[in-house]
Amino acid sequence: DIAKPEQEVRLAATESLLRHLREGKKDDELKYTLKRLVEGLGATREAARPGFSLALAQVLQAFEEIPLCSILEQIKEKHDLEKAKKKLVRNAAFGNFFGVMSLFQSGRLVKDRKALLESIQLLQQLTKYQTHLRDLPRKTLIDITSEVPENVFEEVLFDILQGDLSSAFTSPQNLHLLLVGMQKFPGVLKPKKLKKLFGSHTVVNKENTSRLVELLKSAAKSEKEDKKLPSVVFDLLQVALKEGAFELFWNEVVENGLLKEKSGPVSYMCYRLLGSALPSLSMEQLQVVLKGKVMLHYGEHVVATQFSQGFKFAAEMEGYIDAFLSGCDDPERQLAVMMGFSTLTNQGKPVLLSASRVVRHLQAVALQKYVCWLKDMFLRPDLDCCLDFQSNRQKKHDRENADITQHKIARLRRWIIHRLVNITESATRKEESLVMDIARFCFFHAFFVAKKKNSQIAEASVLPSEPLNEQDHTETENYFFGLLQTLNTLPVLGDTAEAAALREKRVHGVTADGKLWISLLVEYANKLLSSERIKAVKPFTKEQRDIWERTLQSVKNLQKENKSDSAKVGAFQQLLLSVAIHLFKNQSETVDILSDLLNCTERAFSKEDKKKKKTDNSEPGWVEVMVEILLSLLAQPSLLLRRISKSVFVWICPNLTKRGLQLILDVFDPNQEQDEESAVVVTEESNKKTKSAQDMDEEESEDSSDEDSTDSGDEENEEVDDNFRSQLMKVLQAGNASVGDKSDEELDDEAMMALDKNISALFAEQQKRIQAKKDEKDRMRKEKILRRDFKAKVLDLIDVFLVKQAENPLVFDIIEPLLQLIEQCMSSDSDKQEVDFLQKTASIFKNSLCRSKQYCKRVASMQEDVHALVQRLVKKACKHTDSAVALYYFSASLYLLKVLKGNTSSALPAPEPEKQSDSRANQDCQLLNPGCLNVKKVAAIYREALTHFLSKRNSPLTFSMFYDLFKRFPV
Repeated sequence: DIAKPEQEVRLAATESLLRHLREGKKDDELKYTLKRLVEGLGATREAARPGFSLALAQVLQAFEEIPLCSILEQIKEKHDLEKAKKKLVRNAAFGNFFGVMSLFQSGRLVKDRKALLESIQLLQQLTKYQTHLRDLPRKTLIDITSEVPENVFEEVLFDILQGDLSSAFTSPQNLHLLLVGMQKFPGVLKPKKLKKLFGSHTVVNKENTSRLVELLKSAAKSEKEDKKLPSVVFDLLQVALKEGAFELFWNEVVENGLLKEKSGPVSYMCYRLLGSALPSLSMEQLQVVLKGKVMLHYGEHVVATQFSQGFKFAAEMEGYIDAFLSGCDDPERQLAVMMGFSTLTNQGKPVLLSASRVVRHLQAVALQKYVCWLKDMFLRPDLDCCLDFQSNRQKKHDRENADITQHKIARLRRWIIHRLVNITESATRKEESLVMDIARFCFFHAFFVAKKKNSQIAEASVLPSEPLNEQDHTETENYFFGLLQTLNTLPVLGDTAEAAALREKRVHGVTADGKLWISLLVEYANKLLSSERIKAVKPFTKEQRDIWERTLQSVKNLQKENKSDSAKVGAFQQLLLSVAIHLFKNQSETVDILSDLLNCTERAFSKEDKKKKKTDNSEPGWVEVMVEILLSLLAQPSLLLRRISKSVFVWICPNLTKRGLQLILDVFDPNQEQDEESAVVVTEESNKKTKSAQDMDEEESEDSSDEDSTDSGDEENEEVDDNFRSQLMKVLQAGNASVGDKSDEELDDEAMMALDKNISALFAEQQKRIQAKKDEKDRMRKEKILRRDFKAKVLDLIDVFLVKQAENPLVFDIIEPLLQLIEQCMSSDSDKQEVDFLQKTASIFKNSLCRSKQYCKRVASMQEDVHALVQRLVKKACKHTDSAVALYYFSASLYLLKVLKGNTSSALPAPEPEKQSDSRANQDCQLLNPGCLNVKKVAAIYREALTHFLSKRNSPLTFSMFYDLFKRFPV
């Protein structure tokens, strides 16, 4: 087993061998074991050699009385390189190499000077067999050298390694040995000794640069498959720093030497050296590196490989930046690196991803300064401080585009805004003041412009050096609403006890003092609207300003409401503020929604007492009106509004009434689809110009059905209706050209022209009718897609209700509509959208309803209705033709059985508490207790279903349904 390729098997076998040797304590067994292990070092199978090497190392470590020199002699004797046949030289070479590896891995080699000396000498001999062993002997020699104490190196190894050290500039391996020795044994390899070895006091100097370049090129090409920085390169960097020759090394060796080599492995080595060097450099050295040719070369690589299928280094470089920022305690150096990579730009746009998460490691001071720098660059773009480059295609385009500076500024500003928005989500050391600062900055430059400087408003204290154009405002506006979405889901920030308490309650979207983030932004917006030195990008009309003021007053009134209604108050407040802030984006549409919402708010809080006195036929309550508004918001293209609608629905779930739930369920009723309200939903959403996810799906659906529509159009062209035929005959007869004995030659030119004109007009009219039919068919298809997408969004509300209100009796009203929806989907078209919708509906039905651990515990008063529902479900399962649909009906009936059995009947006395020891009897009692379940009635229902299953050949019921029934309810 030691020779097996599986590492786990080899380790287990080695442990078993050691255990046997320790227990046996027999010298002959130990000798035999050592003999077999030494023989195995040169095994033909490559997987076997490391196994025997590891086992030998473990044996030597466990039995320290075994002399290493004797084992080394056995290895040399068994794998004699001089006596080995030509075919077995490879095995002998590996046998010697793995033998030395065993001695080194045992941990005893550095303590035994004689064995150490002989092992180093053996490794030097093995370097001749590079064909078989490649660089393994040299690397092992360097590893062993780095582990020995300084006195051992000076007294034992220096003399035998002197030849290798003297020829350091002949191979990367010898150079690496020298560099390791200089770092590990500075007291031995002093400048004077270096002078004697190779003629100079230092390694990195002007005389050696050309030789160093060639050695590093060789190292890069030899390790290109490993995709890592060669150790010799990093060690040379450390020695250059120690010798005070870093700038010489970087400028002459790296930038003017290695980068001129048009080779992928060499370029990647330079990039890796750049990333690996960051933790070792001072502020001045960082500036040299971050503004140098390697950075520029790296940026060009990122842009060139952005859309290609080749190797991309950007992710690896981000790993280097991430490692540096996480391990660096100096905020100034952190800031320097972030600014360096943020100013490496391609036509103004930084190469670093604007969504990069490396900012999460920035310390609070560095993060604050970085945000201030980003804001300043947005207002006063300094393209001169950027390390900018262009591709050849971009240079060609620039000759045709005179306004290149504006193009660069626009690209830079777009990246900065996205970077700022992403910081609120990615940074871990962010504070409330910083997040609010970013939010105010984005909001201001999305919707407002400062006429003059205003010291009272920080965002207006500095005027942009280049005014923002309409596109800048639009892009900032889009990113702002993404930021608003982040703020609504942001955990409470801060280290205070209050903040910790709110985080434990999983409260989101509020500050540490309990205020909504969006509320603070609305207050800021109102302040801006009141300032004379600031104007809105889209000024409010009188009607819009009135609705804005009315909204703010309504929010103030809500804050004074009784805290016992916190859920209702919170729902209305969140919704009012979220819709109000959309006034700055879509003014005309938002006014109507906001007006309805304000009327609903006034009705919910001002006239609530009067409503309670009214009968069931009264106008709808606040919950029903709120549900209608949420449904209308779900049809909006704004992802933010849709998510807020969902979060608001979570708040009003406990207050949802039967009428409110029915409004939601009516969306899935096929009889309701032709209503005017449903048509309005489709029209509202289809007219949006904003590209949402739904719009993209719509386009894909259009593309996929182009071919089908063309085919159907051809069929329509072939089928000419009788009306068109009769009209054509009339035209021909009117032109005296009916099909008969007369020929075309009897018509003069004017008659022919008139006839052609009439015929072309007729065909044009017919083509319009055909096109109108196509357009109508296409419109119906789009409406179907939009309606299905809207239903999918409303289905999320059903899921929320089932999860958050699993114990609500209204859950029973959802069962049959969901089953009808599943049945309807299975019988409809099988396009992708229909399949996705069916899978979503089925998943909600199974996971959120049937498999829910929580269920209604107040069934006692409605036992008869639930039993009747069970009977209906089982009968529908029996009557259905599709077993897949029948399974859903049958599963729903089992869910109701679980609910009935889990409830305590009011007719039965409460069970007396039993002793803890009698747990078996307790379980049996629970098993036999029927709860609210009418066993006789239910048994009769399922007996009839079982009879149907056993007697009907084409019964939709299956064996697994009844197996599930008997397994879950054995009573």
